[in-house]
Amino acid sequence: MSNVPAALQLTAQDAAHLLAAQTHIGAKNVNSQMASYVWKRRADGVHIINFNKTWEKLVLAARIIAAIENSADVVVISGRPYGQRAVLKYAKYTGAQAIAGRFTPGNFTNYITRNYKEPRLIVVTDPRTDAQAIKEASYVNIPVIALCDTDAGLSNVDVAIPCNTKGKHSVGFMWYLLAREVLRLRGAIPRSQPWEVMADMFFFRDAEEAEKEAAEKAAAEKAAAEKAAAGPVFTAVDGTEANPEAEWAENPVDSWTAEGAADETAAADSWAQ
Repeated sequence: MSNVPAALQLTAQDAAHLLAAQTHIGAKNVNSQMASYVWKRRADGVHIINFNKTWEKLVLAARIIAAIENSADVVVISGRPYGQRAVLKYAKYTGAQAIAGRFTPGNFTNYITRNYKEPRLIVVTDPRTDAQAIKEASYVNIPVIALCDTDAGLSNVDVAIPCNTKGKHSVGFMWYLLAREVLRLRGAIPRSQPWEVMADMFFFRDAEEAEKEAAEKAAAEKAAAEKAAAGPVFTAVDGTEANPEAEWAENPVDSWTAEGAADETAAADSWAQ
């Protein structure tokens, strides 16, 4: 990695995270323009991306973004669901503008459009899904940075970051690394310390799955609260559980009085004898 300065070299921890997120797993097809980023081909036909080149291109993209004085002049785009949460988080931490979801035609070329923008740079998640944005950027001479899989075309793409764009962890982690590197180059966060933001914040989360987790958490908290309100539970010698406070609450006087009266009567009879 001689093209990267010593301070920007890939660390062992980042390399391990890239492998864990499977950013190096490409597609079975390979575009001729992406062939230089492929390390080898597995027996099942899947192409493996050289993640050293992935890191070099990511650092190059971060340096380009950091060179733009006004961070709002950068627009990050994702038409794919796996990248929509990531671009919103990226925009939150770096100050860029985000377009998550469908790209409205004319956003870069028709000033009458309500969401008309004049960015100096755009970053897209997938050249095929975000083809409309790339096409309009080419009309108005806006540079394009794109996350590209092995089967992606590089038409009108100025900087391609080779990575797996089909996995939610890979897409989210690449956006996380790009945001972290941009902030480090701007001096917003120190390079000697880890970023306090977790990479999980950039990962895609299914709405149904999130609702299910929230419901399970609420049910567990409710059960814990009911158990705490019921009072302590004692275990008898035979292994059964007993709750004296609950039993007393159910029958506070009668059972105690009857048992106590019987005991007192038996004691008095035995003493009289």
